[in-house]
Amino acid sequence: MILIVDNGGANLASVTNALARLGRDAFVSGDPADLDRADRVIVPGVGAAAPAMQRLAATGMDAALVACTKPVLGICLGMQLLFEQSGEGEVACLGILPGRVTRFDGGARVPHMGWSTTTLSDVHPLWNGIADGEWFYYVHSYRADINGHTVAVCDHDAPFAAAVARANFAGVQFHPERSGPAGARLIENFIGWHP
Repeated sequence: MILIVDNGGANLASVTNALARLGRDAFVSGDPADLDRADRVIVPGVGAAAPAMQRLAATGMDAALVACTKPVLGICLGMQLLFEQSGEGEVACLGILPGRVTRFDGGARVPHMGWSTTTLSDVHPLWNGIADGEWFYYVHSYRADINGHTVAVCDHDAPFAAAVARANFAGVQFHPERSGPAGARLIENFIGWHP
């Protein structure tokens, strides 16, 4: 059973539908007590960091996620929330990964939206059966720098962390639920992942 964390993100339905297409049982909840009945946890997100963190803090889900020992996958904003801080409202995030998420700067088009190639920078089970340089669908205005937990990189005016992993936590900046067969394979890989 897969828990999709209700953090107010606008992609709850698309993540639920992607799991249903794969024949996987999932439920949406913001109650930290529901972590007990989940085998896997997905933190989705299309929205802003501050309201998402406020919603998680209001229910105690923020602390419960930090303490979670089950496999956790953050998607888009959900990945950004794994870091210490977001420049989007200067908000403290979950602090599972070191670093600060910042807005694209320079000459980059914002938001970064559409299909982009993603290059592996480290071997990780999420990428089993997925080609290096695969195309994934992105929609975001904020980015995480490449760091010691980066497992894949994308380039939008400058390289940024497209996927990260640390212990039982993983995150992807792109939307696997909107990325066709490669995205479906990544979700299946997450479901089969045993960190």
